[in-house]
Amino acid sequence: MIPGQAQAKQLWEKYQLPEGKRRHVELVAKVAKFLATKLNSNEKLLIAGALLHDIDKNIPKLPGETHPDTAVRVLIEEGMGEVAALVKTHPLHAILVPAIAPKTIEEKLLFLADKMVKQDVIGVDARFRLWNDEHLPKDQQTILDAAYPKVKELEKEVFDLIAANPKRILKELKGQSL
Repeated sequence: MIPGQAQAKQLWEKYQLPEGKRRHVELVAKVAKFLATKLNSNEKLLIAGALLHDIDKNIPKLPGETHPDTAVRVLIEEGMGEVAALVKTHPLHAILVPAIAPKTIEEKLLFLADKMVKQDVIGVDARFRLWNDEHLPKDQQTILDAAYPKVKELEKEVFDLIAANPKRILKELKGQSL
C-alpha cells in the first residue's frame, strides 16, 4: 500500500515524529513532488516516501538497527513495503554502498530532495556546509567527504534530465506549497 498524505500524517502521530522532523519531511516532499512532476515519475510513491523517510526518529531501534532500518521495518509492518524499499535508499551513506544506492528515478529523487532540505529548502551545497559545520566524528566526516562528489553527480544527473539549473529551481521552490 502507498499511503496518501493524510495516512502518512496519521503515522506521524502514531510514531510521534518530532515537530522539526515534520517540517523537514514536508519540505522534502515538496521538493520531491516538484522534481517528480518534471520527470513523470511515480509521484504518489515519492511523496509517501518523502513524508515517511524519517518516521523512525522516535521509535526504539532493535539491536543492530540504525537509521533508516527502523523506518523500513515499521513501514513493512504497516503494509507499506514499496515505500519501505524507497526509504531504505535515502540515507547519505547509501550513495556509497552499491547494494542500497539509489537506482530508480524515485530513489534518486527522494535521496536528492532530502539532501536539498534541512528546515528550509537550501540546496545540496548549503546542506553539506551545515553538516561540515557540525564537526562530526571522524567516521561520519569520512562518509560526508566521500558522499559529496557522488551527491553532486546525482544532482547534475537529475537537473540535466529536467534541463534546469539547481539555483533557479531553489528560487522556484521557495514560493510553492505541497
